[in-house]
Amino acid sequence: MYNAFFKARPRLRAALFGLAVCTPSLMIGVTAALAETPGAVAPAFASDRLSVEVVGRGPDVILIPGYGCSREVWRATADRLKATHRVHLVQLAGFAGQPWTHGDGPLLEPAVEALAAYVQTAGLQKPAVIGHSMGGLSALMLAQRHPEAVGRVMAVDNLPFFSALFGPQVTPETARPFADQAAQAMLSQDEAALRAAQEQGAIGLARDPATRTAMVDWTLASDRRALATAIHEVMTTDVRPGLAAMTTPVTVLYAADANGGAPAAMADALWGREYAALPGVKLIRVDDSRHFIMADQPQTFAQRVDQFLAD
Repeated sequence: MYNAFFKARPRLRAALFGLAVCTPSLMIGVTAALAETPGAVAPAFASDRLSVEVVGRGPDVILIPGYGCSREVWRATADRLKATHRVHLVQLAGFAGQPWTHGDGPLLEPAVEALAAYVQTAGLQKPAVIGHSMGGLSALMLAQRHPEAVGRVMAVDNLPFFSALFGPQVTPETARPFADQAAQAMLSQDEAALRAAQEQGAIGLARDPATRTAMVDWTLASDRRALATAIHEVMTTDVRPGLAAMTTPVTVLYAADANGGAPAAMADALWGREYAALPGVKLIRVDDSRHFIMADQPQTFAQRVDQFLAD
């Protein structure tokens, strides 16, 4: 069933989920990202799990990039918001050229805890948190585990359980063998094979050619152990059981693209099903976009962000 789904809908899966790992029989969408932009402002905070660059003044907004990505994926958003907000651009260790010192140890949960510690030590008061892809999953985890640390969440094109892609019957346990396979593929591919996989996967993740190029560059600059750990954790982490008890306001943007992406009806059904237990969730579809909504529909994305911050 898993292989059949992937073979039947290669661009749909990529546009929906933006993860890119290939094996001879399994392909899982893939996003990633570029090394830091030369001349970028030095981070105001750094640990062995993440660093944070702070720009602007005003109410606090935290921006979390997705799997393999650089904080530069948020640069246009941060540049626009910094006139009215204090923006905290997160960079996870191991991604996009950032050092990874944890071997094959966990990535996702320690990063979430490090982010919670940053909110506390920086004295932030209920910041808004916007996360893309794995960053959106991280934002949901942060709000579930540390509701006092989060004012509101915007999750950009991510599900509360990635492997729900394969159907409502899938659990973290049944997804684990495929997560093992995906992680091993990330570790075993040579650079040429990885580049080819990323270049092919990027087509389904963004319409914008510059963003596709950035995805590939960011992935190749990332630590393979961090990428393998992250893909395994994303495929086996299910935060749906905690949705019903959440009190943090959540807005979810998700992409639909009739020309090479996720058909609107299918995207509506999937996101509606997976977020059904979350009280008061705002589900907003963005048409004519693939996974990187901020790049494919920048004006619409900016409008939705402004509305989210003003609510």
